[in-house]
Amino acid sequence: MSEKLDAVYGAASAEEISRTYDDWAEAYEADMRRFGYRHPAIGLALLARHAPRGAAPVLDAGAGTGLVGEWLGLVGFPVADALDLSEGMLAVARRKGCYRALHRAALGGPLPFADGAYAAAIATGVFTTGHVGAEGLDELARVVRPGGAIVLTVKETVWPAFVARIAALGLEVLDETPPYHSMPGSDDQAPSRALALRVRDD
Repeated sequence: MSEKLDAVYGAASAEEISRTYDDWAEAYEADMRRFGYRHPAIGLALLARHAPRGAAPVLDAGAGTGLVGEWLGLVGFPVADALDLSEGMLAVARRKGCYRALHRAALGGPLPFADGAYAAAIATGVFTTGHVGAEGLDELARVVRPGGAIVLTVKETVWPAFVARIAALGLEVLDETPPYHSMPGSDDQAPSRALALRVRDD
């Protein structure tokens, strides 16, 4: 596995993760292509399946360099905002011109959005080792309006806490993939799964 992946998985704080991603931002996409990174494509497929075409706006939480954002318009969601803790990653995403707005904040703490501000949210590669745990679901459930979809990828290393959190938040599981390897070309063989959830409107 690359030195950068080791660093972000082993980071001791959000600030350390942010600095590592800032340093990695320009090479990130080339590195992830080499690893065969699958989360963005799988997340986009689930969003297209479970959110109405044209639903707006969509929050790309943990947007990074915009690997999801640059394809949201193609699959039917042309109005999207980006959220990420790394200014370096957001700078790359900004150059793509695919987001309405970009926000620097860490998923897992309070988000700077009103209740129900988004029609849907997608978070790929965020709920993983050394990043964000199940507590990050709380704010996504708050900022997505009732009836809206939340699409996540979740590493098996942090999965157990998600089962209880989904139930506690009253989220409906719409779809769940079998476990899969997010980066077949790396030596990280801990599997992940992808989920589509619905914020209940009753």
